[in-house]
Amino acid sequence: MKVKVYNVSGQAVGERELPAALFGVPVKPGLLQLAVVAQQANARQVLAHTKTRGEVRGGGRKPWKQKGTGRARHGSIRSPIWIGGGITFGPRSNRNFTLKMNRKVRRQALRMALSSKAEAVHLVDDIKPLGGKAKVAFQLLTALKLRPGKAVKPAATELKKKAAAVPAAKSWPRVLVVLPPKSDDQVLAFRNLRRVSTIAADSLNVADVLSHQVLVLPLAGLDRMMEVYGSTAKA
Repeated sequence: MKVKVYNVSGQAVGERELPAALFGVPVKPGLLQLAVVAQQANARQVLAHTKTRGEVRGGGRKPWKQKGTGRARHGSIRSPIWIGGGITFGPRSNRNFTLKMNRKVRRQALRMALSSKAEAVHLVDDIKPLGGKAKVAFQLLTALKLRPGKAVKPAATELKKKAAAVPAAKSWPRVLVVLPPKSDDQVLAFRNLRRVSTIAADSLNVADVLSHQVLVLPLAGLDRMMEVYGSTAKA
């Protein structure tokens, strides 16, 4: 599959064939689902923690004697049936939600995720001229038709008519910019733009690729992806 290569101004300067090892893999939705679930489970932070009756402060003395008071028998005021007592079967911080996937399976799932986005790939020859400027980065997305242009004011005779409205920001496509190493200025340029995320070319994951609608790849980032995730790449 050949894709046009654009410069920062949005002009086509050539073509590049997407590597079949990354963008030509048959997609298996079941494997992608397993990869996303495993990634989200491994990123889960187990914060909820309740104390049992043995961990709650107090309750070391029997509140009253066993017999003769007419009241129920109790051995501790920190029993779970007391207010302020321990919690029975509550959430604990030692729970383990991690899921294991073999490295080869994870790599194959990532290739499937990239293959599912092959038709939404935009190649850019060089992304360094952005210079850390969000305005220039937005102009690049506008030139690639990933952002709407400026709204045109209606003529005086058409003020009463409904003017063509600019699409709301919520309708803009979610863009993932895959950057090569040492791209700090490019991260600064894109980080303040709505619905735009950046990621290093050697740190891709299935969830981020699937959660974005468009991939913007500099040629240097594509070459780095082939080095790391190609079929012949080593761990």
